[in-house]
Amino acid sequence: MDTIGIRGIAARGYHGVLDWERAYGQTFTVDVDLMLDTSVAARGDDLGQTIDYGAAAEWVHQIVTGTQFQLIESLAEAIAREMLDRTIATHVVVTVHKPQAPIGVPFTDVFVRIERGRQQ
Repeated sequence: MDTIGIRGIAARGYHGVLDWERAYGQTFTVDVDLMLDTSVAARGDDLGQTIDYGAAAEWVHQIVTGTQFQLIESLAEAIAREMLDRTIATHVVVTVHKPQAPIGVPFTDVFVRIERGRQQ
Protein backbone atom coordinates (compact mmCIF):
# COMPACT_ATOMS: atom_id res chain seq x y z
CA MET A 1 0.00 0.00 0.00
CA ASP A 2 1.33 3.42 -0.97
CA THR A 3 0.56 6.72 0.73
CA ILE A 4 -0.10 10.21 -0.56
CA GLY A 5 0.13 12.61 2.37
CA ILE A 6 -0.93 16.21 2.69
CA ARG A 7 0.24 18.04 5.81
CA GLY A 8 -0.85 21.27 7.43
CA ILE A 9 -3.95 22.24 5.47
CA ALA A 10 -4.90 25.38 7.40
CA ALA A 11 -8.38 26.89 7.37
CA ARG A 12 -10.55 29.04 9.57
CA GLY A 13 -13.43 27.00 10.89
CA TYR A 14 -16.32 27.48 13.28
CA HIS A 15 -16.23 24.21 15.18
CA GLY A 16 -16.50 23.71 18.92
CA VAL A 17 -18.76 23.07 21.84
CA LEU A 18 -18.63 26.65 23.13
CA ASP A 19 -20.80 29.34 21.54
CA TRP A 20 -17.85 31.71 21.00
CA GLU A 21 -15.96 29.03 19.06
CA ARG A 22 -18.82 28.69 16.60
CA ALA A 23 -19.35 32.46 16.44
CA TYR A 24 -15.77 33.72 16.06
CA GLY A 25 -13.95 30.68 14.70
CA GLN A 26 -10.33 29.68 14.88
CA THR A 27 -7.66 28.12 12.69
CA PHE A 28 -7.71 24.36 12.29
CA THR A 29 -4.96 22.37 10.64
CA VAL A 30 -5.61 19.05 8.91
CA ASP A 31 -3.26 16.24 7.88
CA VAL A 32 -4.49 13.61 5.45
CA ASP A 33 -2.92 10.29 4.46
CA LEU A 34 -4.53 8.58 1.48
CA MET A 35 -3.57 4.94 0.94
CA LEU A 36 -3.77 3.34 -2.48
CA ASP A 37 -1.72 1.41 -5.01
CA THR A 38 0.13 4.01 -7.10
CA SER A 39 1.97 1.53 -9.33
CA VAL A 40 -0.37 1.86 -12.33
CA ALA A 41 -0.16 5.66 -12.20
CA ALA A 42 3.62 5.53 -11.83
CA ARG A 43 4.13 3.14 -14.74
CA GLY A 44 1.93 5.22 -17.03
CA ASP A 45 2.87 8.60 -15.55
CA ASP A 46 -0.89 9.22 -15.42
CA LEU A 47 -2.55 11.57 -12.91
CA GLY A 48 -5.90 9.97 -13.76
CA GLN A 49 -4.74 6.75 -12.08
CA THR A 50 -3.83 8.35 -8.76
CA ILE A 51 -5.02 11.16 -6.48
CA ASP A 52 -4.81 14.84 -7.37
CA TYR A 53 -3.51 16.12 -4.04
CA GLY A 54 -4.32 19.72 -4.99
CA ALA A 55 -7.98 18.83 -5.43
CA ALA A 56 -7.98 16.78 -2.22
CA ALA A 57 -6.54 19.73 -0.27
CA GLU A 58 -9.26 22.00 -1.69
CA TRP A 59 -11.96 19.54 -0.61
CA VAL A 60 -10.56 19.46 2.93
CA HIS A 61 -10.42 23.26 3.03
CA GLN A 62 -14.04 23.49 1.87
CA ILE A 63 -15.22 21.11 4.58
CA VAL A 64 -13.38 22.99 7.34
CA THR A 65 -14.67 26.38 6.19
CA GLY A 66 -18.10 25.37 4.93
CA THR A 67 -19.46 23.16 7.71
CA GLN A 68 -19.96 23.54 11.44
CA PHE A 69 -19.57 20.83 14.07
CA GLN A 70 -19.34 20.82 17.83
CA LEU A 71 -16.75 18.02 17.81
CA ILE A 72 -13.52 17.83 15.84
CA GLU A 73 -14.24 14.10 15.74
CA SER A 74 -17.25 14.94 13.52
CA LEU A 75 -15.12 17.23 11.36
CA ALA A 76 -12.53 14.46 10.90
CA GLU A 77 -15.28 11.99 10.00
CA ALA A 78 -16.71 14.34 7.34
CA ILE A 79 -13.25 14.78 5.81
CA ALA A 80 -12.56 11.03 5.79
CA ARG A 81 -15.92 10.31 4.18
CA GLU A 82 -15.27 12.94 1.48
CA MET A 83 -11.82 11.54 0.71
CA LEU A 84 -13.17 8.00 0.34
CA ASP A 85 -16.12 9.20 -1.76
CA ARG A 86 -14.10 11.41 -4.12
CA THR A 87 -10.81 9.56 -4.54
CA ILE A 88 -9.58 6.07 -5.33
CA ALA A 89 -8.00 5.74 -1.87
CA THR A 90 -8.84 2.49 -0.14
CA HIS A 91 -7.91 3.76 3.32
CA VAL A 92 -7.56 7.24 4.83
CA VAL A 93 -6.08 8.68 8.01
CA VAL A 94 -7.28 12.16 8.96
CA THR A 95 -5.81 14.24 11.77
CA VAL A 96 -7.54 17.46 12.79
CA HIS A 97 -5.44 19.79 14.95
CA LYS A 98 -7.05 22.44 17.16
CA PRO A 99 -4.11 24.38 18.63
CA GLN A 100 -6.33 27.13 20.07
CA ALA A 101 -8.66 24.80 21.95
CA PRO A 102 -10.15 26.34 25.10
CA ILE A 103 -8.05 24.50 27.67
CA GLY A 104 -7.10 26.12 30.98
CA VAL A 105 -3.52 24.82 31.08
CA PRO A 106 -0.54 25.37 28.76
CA PHE A 107 -0.47 23.01 25.77
CA THR A 108 0.82 23.00 22.21
CA ASP A 109 -1.83 21.04 20.34
CA VAL A 110 -5.04 19.07 20.63
CA PHE A 111 -5.84 16.67 17.82
CA VAL A 112 -8.11 13.86 16.77
CA ARG A 113 -6.82 11.18 14.40
CA ILE A 114 -9.19 8.75 12.74
CA GLU A 115 -8.63 5.92 10.28
CA ARG A 116 -11.28 4.80 7.84
CA GLY A 117 -11.43 2.35 4.95
CA ARG A 118 -13.78 1.42 2.21
CA GLN A 119 -16.61 -0.95 3.04
CA GLN A 120 -16.04 -4.28 1.33
